[in-house]
Amino acid sequence: MTNDQIILFAVLGVAIALFVWNHWRYDIVAGIALMACVFSGVVHAEHAFEGFSHPAVITVASVLVISQALQSSGVVEYFLRYLAYARGTVTGQIAANTSVTAVLSGFMNNVGALALMLPVTIRDARKAKRSASMLLMPLSFASLLGGLTTLIGTPPNIIIATFREENTGESFSMFDFTPVGLVTAIAGIVFLVTIGWRLLPRQTDANDAGIDEHHQFGRYICEFRIPSQSSLVDTTVHDFQELCESEVSVLAIIRNGKRRLAPTALEMLRVGDTLIVEGASESLQSLFENPDMVEAGTTDVNPEWLRSPDVRVIEAVVMPNSPVEGLAMRQIRIHQRFGVNLLGVAREGRASKARLKHVRFKTGDVLLLQGEKEALKIACKNLGSLAIRNRGFDITPRRGVLITPLIFLCGIIASAIGLVPVQIAFTTVVGVLILMRLVSLQEAYDSIEWPVIVLLGFLIPIGEALQTTGATSLIATGIASVATDVPVWALLALFVVTSMILSDVVHNTPTAVLMAPIAYSLALSLGYSTDAFLMAVAIGAASPYLTPIGHQSNTLVMGPGGYNFGDYWRLGLPLDIVIVCVSVPMIYWVWV
Repeated sequence: MTNDQIILFAVLGVAIALFVWNHWRYDIVAGIALMACVFSGVVHAEHAFEGFSHPAVITVASVLVISQALQSSGVVEYFLRYLAYARGTVTGQIAANTSVTAVLSGFMNNVGALALMLPVTIRDARKAKRSASMLLMPLSFASLLGGLTTLIGTPPNIIIATFREENTGESFSMFDFTPVGLVTAIAGIVFLVTIGWRLLPRQTDANDAGIDEHHQFGRYICEFRIPSQSSLVDTTVHDFQELCESEVSVLAIIRNGKRRLAPTALEMLRVGDTLIVEGASESLQSLFENPDMVEAGTTDVNPEWLRSPDVRVIEAVVMPNSPVEGLAMRQIRIHQRFGVNLLGVAREGRASKARLKHVRFKTGDVLLLQGEKEALKIACKNLGSLAIRNRGFDITPRRGVLITPLIFLCGIIASAIGLVPVQIAFTTVVGVLILMRLVSLQEAYDSIEWPVIVLLGFLIPIGEALQTTGATSLIATGIASVATDVPVWALLALFVVTSMILSDVVHNTPTAVLMAPIAYSLALSLGYSTDAFLMAVAIGAASPYLTPIGHQSNTLVMGPGGYNFGDYWRLGLPLDIVIVCVSVPMIYWVWV
């Protein structure tokens, strides 16, 4: 074993440990690993950032922009309205929602497909008086299963295809993944519809995320009047909330018999104003300890006072790569910036026990927000969150509802028939969409998941170093020495399972980058079909079902579904077994 190989294995070992630790974001870990390889001489400095020009990076970025254009066009929402007819039974709703999600995910970003279906699924569950916890994990898993079916369905497929092109001169085509992926996806969805959902815990009420519109986790709504001698007179709502350490939200001001719902931060407080506020009991108690400041009123607030066609309470889930990840409420200044009240936060289906000002937001957190409809839309967009209840977005005809999917279809056909490489076809599609103003430049840049792009750009040179240093050949030779009598189907199963486990604790992208060279080298050394082993890695890397951190889709449903970490094993492990039992024979039949 050479010095370069020892250094590379050490760097990868530390990187995998950091991925599993999950305290640093995966793109940061990848950057640390790349710099370690550069400073140690394993990766030459002039090649360090060549990964950012890699076809896989360009393709992934293009698919993300196209997914945003499809969402913005409204074409998908026309089909979603008909799903309501399938909610008569649990199996009917799960079958309809998972099937649509899987189809969308075959041609869109996995998280984008899930984001479209999440509010619809929760809405239909509430109308059917059904627990969303039975529906959301199957929905997340369906978004991953659908990605198995096409080249662009998931980043691991794109990475595997470009790796094949670099080593054989020919990439996998758009639908080369379909025979194995489609059969595997159908088997997985059938399992989810018939058996899988029965393995999940069932919440006893409709509010699976632990948030109720009027009474939530130890926070109270009350009213008080501002007397003439109060120090609050002629101050603003923002001053009042600062006085209460941002732990109290002003839901409404009643002045001269008229209501002002969700007042702005600059609204002035006057003598005689009646404030309806919401907050933790200890924060509210401090208000009444000084009788010169406020006069207590009834604590039985009529819910009708807080209702208006323009002002509503919604729940929104923090999306992956949201700009508020890791930030506290005071740093974001939600009320001052957007005129929206943050009433509460739930995490993993339970109310956060920390005071709101101390909560640092994470992907999957459910936020209870109150404000005017338009202000809520702006806040959700800027906070990187998705409204999942009381969304109030109308399905209306939008420009591009037909032309956007038609342009996308042209790109798919051009790539499928080999007219141009997939990265060229989809970059052209993005350019046409922008020129026709079907997606704005700002929307295009915002839709790209930059942490994923950076992750790929950093890891691809490391993956190439595995080959140039001979590390993959060393690993392959070691495996081959003990696997000469092992049947090929068993080796395929080994790579599927190993890739599955890695993707559960690391991420599907680095799993594909690291496992593809090893699988390819082993197949060459044993004289087996390299395509079969690359397909095994593709299936395994795109199947992170055992943990909520394996994929962003899993994290996204954790809060709204009220799941804990162990719930993913209950459904994910049997699904993994189904996938292995179906995909390995299909890979053997199609590719060996």
